[in-house]
Amino acid sequence: MKQLALLIGLLILPVCGIAQTYEVGGFIGGTNYIGDIGKTQIINPNELVVGGLVKWNRSPRHSFRASINFGKIAADDLDSKDPRRQQRGYNFTNNIKEFGLGLEFTFWEYNTHSGQPIHTPYLYTGITYFLYDNLHRNAEDEMVKDGNKSTFALPIVLGYKATISRSISLGFELGARYAFTDNLDGSDPSGAGDMDYTFGNLNSNDWYVFSGITLTFAFGRAPCNSKF
Repeated sequence: MKQLALLIGLLILPVCGIAQTYEVGGFIGGTNYIGDIGKTQIINPNELVVGGLVKWNRSPRHSFRASINFGKIAADDLDSKDPRRQQRGYNFTNNIKEFGLGLEFTFWEYNTHSGQPIHTPYLYTGITYFLYDNLHRNAEDEMVKDGNKSTFALPIVLGYKATISRSISLGFELGARYAFTDNLDGSDPSGAGDMDYTFGNLNSNDWYVFSGITLTFAFGRAPCNSKF
């Protein structure tokens, strides 16, 4: 009998390993940039971002998460409270296409199979790879685009989510990205030759912020108990 129980356990174990809960959904919100042009507020959405995300809820406290977002960032010195920026009068727009992968940690257990209304704050971080317009100022002091570039960013996201039905969750999140470049605004171009005009603080990289709402749909069987 012990051998039979062991055999049944071995047959069930792989099923439990793959029968996890997944979520798919969308994201929509606003964007803003923090750098050498325009305002410097952390939360100041002035352009649109849309995207999608997929989660693997590995436990009630953490999920593996992948996302893709498309947005635009823009800033204008005339909107700044700094008189020096207002006098300079620079402005720019840049298109962002990002792909993210990381871990989402909930402050409280978030079990979508509980059958009860649940809600929790959460943190997300990981790594982001994104494409952006390569900008620089030309000899006429005009901002021009010179192809596209790509680099990485570190996301720092704080959010709050709640179930609005047995399988649907609604959330709000604020996510800042520390970019591995200082040229989202054209302030530190590379490879521009005689047109390589730099300005601003070249010792500090740019940030961009996505803030908005998420709507996800859960599916899949309830996960097996796991300490991982």
